[in-house]
Amino acid sequence: MRTATDAGYLYLVSSLAKSELQEIRDAVDIELATFLTNQVHYLDSISSDLRPVSQALSSFVLDSGKRLRPLFAYSGFISAGADVSAQVISAIASLELLQACALIHDDLMDGSDTRRGKPSIHRHFESIHVQEELEGFAPAYGLAAAVLLGDLALVWSNQMLNSSGITQSQLGDVLPIHDEMRVELMAGQFLDIHEQTQKNTDLQRSMKIARYKSGKYTIERPLHIGAALSQKNSPSLMETLSAYGLPLGEAFQYRDDLLGVFGDPDLTGKPVGDDLREGKRTVLIALADARSTPEMRATSRQYFGDPQLSDAGVRILQEIILTSGAKDSLEVMIENLADESLSNLDSQDISQQGKDILTELAHIAIKRSI
Repeated sequence: MRTATDAGYLYLVSSLAKSELQEIRDAVDIELATFLTNQVHYLDSISSDLRPVSQALSSFVLDSGKRLRPLFAYSGFISAGADVSAQVISAIASLELLQACALIHDDLMDGSDTRRGKPSIHRHFESIHVQEELEGFAPAYGLAAAVLLGDLALVWSNQMLNSSGITQSQLGDVLPIHDEMRVELMAGQFLDIHEQTQKNTDLQRSMKIARYKSGKYTIERPLHIGAALSQKNSPSLMETLSAYGLPLGEAFQYRDDLLGVFGDPDLTGKPVGDDLREGKRTVLIALADARSTPEMRATSRQYFGDPQLSDAGVRILQEIILTSGAKDSLEVMIENLADESLSNLDSQDISQQGKDILTELAHIAIKRSI
């Protein structure tokens, strides 16, 4: 049983970890701003017509974001007992540009109108087409622009990593993991869109999508990248980071699934029920389908995946999910995965500073309000 002194100590550790994480966020933002300023100048030198491209992508990257992937990479680095440098911060900051690529393309594939409370990139360029009364078809212009901006973000991510100033030895250690992470991300994205074409839900398929689309990409691989940058990593450290990162990554995605159905739009930046309109076959939906009565399934299929689903239809589907017990069941899964993740921090492979930061990041990842 914890004493008041234990609680005070844990509060102090958490406060120090939060402060450290904010410092790294700020440092990542500075590196991103510097890199993007240089890229904007380069695009402007090609043509002034590219200004909307550079402005939109810079704004998308800099205006918001939790910087979770750079923070987990930083955690992997300090878990090995290494001392951080400006070059390492620049290298891990490049992960935010990869995330920008993923989000821009994800919004396009899902047909999402907004991201972080603002028009998604394809809708933004569609609006530019309409406002400036350009020739052609506005939605096609928006679609093409989003594909290209996502591709540009991917290129810039590689460019920022390669020009970060880390040594060739560090780069050689990181690149195989970086490549594997991108392959896993694309595999998860395809499995996600393929799942929406299936005639039935399947819990195991949905869980695999969560692991590859988010679990590995958001947490495990960034941890590995940070550890590789330290050049003090060992197979044992990598295994320990995976044992922490994979269950936490899945819990993170399951929390995201709940936010997609029950989230507050002011916090999520997306309209409530968007995942229901898009027909996303998440673990939450698979659980609800498995636990529903035939009548509940029939009602669900009447509404689920309707792009024009009204708020009333969203509430009907929310009630089915609640009544089935799927929401409560997923909350239990999140809690169990978080416990499994944190239990793996009790390892001599990880520095005490790393343990403190990883504990705080675990709380950030799974305690987002719905």
